[in-house]
Amino acid sequence: MNIDFKKGNGLVPVVVQDNNTLQVLMLGYMNEEAYQKTLESKFVTFYSRSKERLWTKGESSGNTLELVDVMIDCDQDTLLIKANPNGPTCHTGSMSCFKEETGKGFIYELEQTINDRIDSNDPDSYTNKLFRRGINKVAQKVGEEAVEVVIESKDNDDNLFKNEAADLLYHFLILLKAKGVKLQDIEDVLKERSKN
Repeated sequence: MNIDFKKGNGLVPVVVQDNNTLQVLMLGYMNEEAYQKTLESKFVTFYSRSKERLWTKGESSGNTLELVDVMIDCDQDTLLIKANPNGPTCHTGSMSCFKEETGKGFIYELEQTINDRIDSNDPDSYTNKLFRRGINKVAQKVGEEAVEVVIESKDNDDNLFKNEAADLLYHFLILLKAKGVKLQDIEDVLKERSKN
């Protein structure tokens, strides 16, 4: 990766995005040393213009940003970093310094919540209990919810239809987990199809 640090007097702007939700979390600046430390440590490190030193996000709060991917823009003077945040990113306690919440972000957060309930084997979780019953039961539940969506779509009660559609989506996310497939994988298929 050929980053042009000279253009910005040794600094390049860095946009940090949540790897799961794609929510923009923050903007910071890196010099070459901060960039190298980020790659080596796998935790996002900036050059703090106010402190005039390297600063690893979360070094005092514990709310670190785990590096997933780094991309460079077409002018080679701006970075986009995808990261997994460990807690709120903003010093105000918000997930994003821009306080942006997107619909897409919530669905990806929901997928993570479902995964967490299953991975932690939470005995009180309906989601985990259904998952532990096996893929046949999960698939059957998705089928039942799909039929309920069809039935409600023929009536005029939008509220019932929306609730059944939400049930279907929720159970579909459990089925994806049971199949070892991520929502991003389905999105990638749809993106590929849209090119045709």
